[in-house]
Amino acid sequence: MIHDRRVQTLSEAPVREREFVLYWMQASQRARFNHALEYAARKADALKVPLVVGFGLFADYPEANARHFAFMLQGLAETAATLRERGINFVVRKSAPDDAALEFSRRACMVVCDRGYMRHQRRWRERIAAEADCRVVQVESDVVVPVEVASDKEEYAARTIRPKLHREIDSYLVDLEETGPERDSLDLRFNSADLGDWRAALDRIDVDRSVAPVEHYVGGTSEAERLLDEFIDERLADYDERRNEPADEWVSHMSPYLHFGQIAPVYIASQVAGHKGEEAYLEELIVRRELAINFCYYNERYDSIEALPDWALTTLAEHARDERPHQYSAVEFEGAQTHDPYWNAAQMEMVLTGKMHNYMRMYWGKKILEWTGDPGDAHALIAWLNNRYSLDGRDPVSWGNFAWIFGKHDRPWQEREIVGKVRWMSASGLERKFDIDAYVEKVRRQ
Repeated sequence: MIHDRRVQTLSEAPVREREFVLYWMQASQRARFNHALEYAARKADALKVPLVVGFGLFADYPEANARHFAFMLQGLAETAATLRERGINFVVRKSAPDDAALEFSRRACMVVCDRGYMRHQRRWRERIAAEADCRVVQVESDVVVPVEVASDKEEYAARTIRPKLHREIDSYLVDLEETGPERDSLDLRFNSADLGDWRAALDRIDVDRSVAPVEHYVGGTSEAERLLDEFIDERLADYDERRNEPADEWVSHMSPYLHFGQIAPVYIASQVAGHKGEEAYLEELIVRRELAINFCYYNERYDSIEALPDWALTTLAEHARDERPHQYSAVEFEGAQTHDPYWNAAQMEMVLTGKMHNYMRMYWGKKILEWTGDPGDAHALIAWLNNRYSLDGRDPVSWGNFAWIFGKHDRPWQEREIVGKVRWMSASGLERKFDIDAYVEKVRRQ
């Protein structure tokens, strides 16, 4: 079932009598449990034409580097192979995604696209809707509850969006059957970038190579599903109690795969359902994640400190001139050269593995706010470091996390120097709650 409210017609141009239906893939980079793909396959069957999947491989994608491209290409190589098994041509152009989509659309009866929430992703889709001469339909597959269904406004906090999501979840947690396409598209002639060998493909792309790929995480739907199965079997039951222990690996590791659309949140939720520990995990997967997406969708300033609530902006401004006992440059932060071994370990975990433990990411960000002279500079530095090194950076969840560090989706706390009424975190708090030295040692062994 593909719920009607996942589907939006972006352009009322006619459905043309042409060679194929195009699924322009960008956000949902997978061949399994992909609502946009299956919708396009059903349309192709109805029109009695093949289905073609097109992708724009954009070397200048905002803030992306070789680390991100390697993980993405690993996933796309698997996606291409899976589509080929279904008789579907996967065509890759080395160009901006919107340019690629417009080129493909000239031979297409209609265009089906997936959905993105970042500013540039929305602009790409707006351009296709305005310039393509055929019908353009958007199908939302990377949230459980479609963003406008969940809420028609920016939500204040998890407590305000939670009941709205819970009212709708059951309607959208439904299985997705693969159907068709009945007509093989492999005999259509296309020039396409070869992704069969992801290393060779990466070598052929002119991308920023200052941040190297990592071996800790391997991209692709199969690897995401393997990690999810392992998490459910071995860790989900104790997830609520143990997830915040930095030295443990008591997390699902789904965030990089969700970022690249290599696994569907509906699929994850369906696999978790019925197991002990599901409630705590689904709170993170659905409520917290989709709160961040709500934030980026409804707040045009999501990537700026100006997106903060008035109380947070006011209290940070009142304390902007407070003396900082410690203050570091961007180079010192990037090199993990602070006085705090716990912060340094968190930074190095991200640099070495491409991901940081969730609890340590909160501490890491709070300390950058505390150790930087200006809150606006601190916000920009947090975004730069995280987006540069994290596989799960550069998306709505990241911007939501950054904003939370400065008071978004939170409440005022006891007033302190430097951070004012924004929630504060301390090294002594880590020492009381966790075996934090074990975390430092774990990172040292990476």
